[in-house]
Amino acid sequence: MELSVLAEKIAAVERHLARVEARLPPVPEVLTPETDASDAVVLHLWQATQIAIDLGMSLAVGRGMATPQSYAGAFIALAAAGVLDGELAQRMALAAGFRNRIVHAYEGLDMARVTEAARTGPKDLRAFLAAVVSAVATP
Repeated sequence: MELSVLAEKIAAVERHLARVEARLPPVPEVLTPETDASDAVVLHLWQATQIAIDLGMSLAVGRGMATPQSYAGAFIALAAAGVLDGELAQRMALAAGFRNRIVHAYEGLDMARVTEAARTGPKDLRAFLAAVVSAVATP
């Protein structure tokens, strides 16, 4: 993976996370379905997560691992290869599941879970990106 491409992906994730932060209400109960705020939070959290998933899949394949059978599997494989911390890999696997819920069942999203993901997920996404940078810099 080229460092310039990785830098562009990281910048895109940061832009999406900034939008999540800007639109996330300070009180969880205020984030309600089908509002501009919830649409923005969900869309940008999904996009940031999708970029991380794409990077995880790309890194796994680029490292010669078998193609992961699922998005979550990519993170677990990266942990098994020592690229990711096991706990971070588990949280990223959960993020992949969250992404699937957004894509396949938007109308049924639990806004309390969305709020929790929007508050805690950015830290994990950034930790994942740092691990990818480290892995790419030291193949």
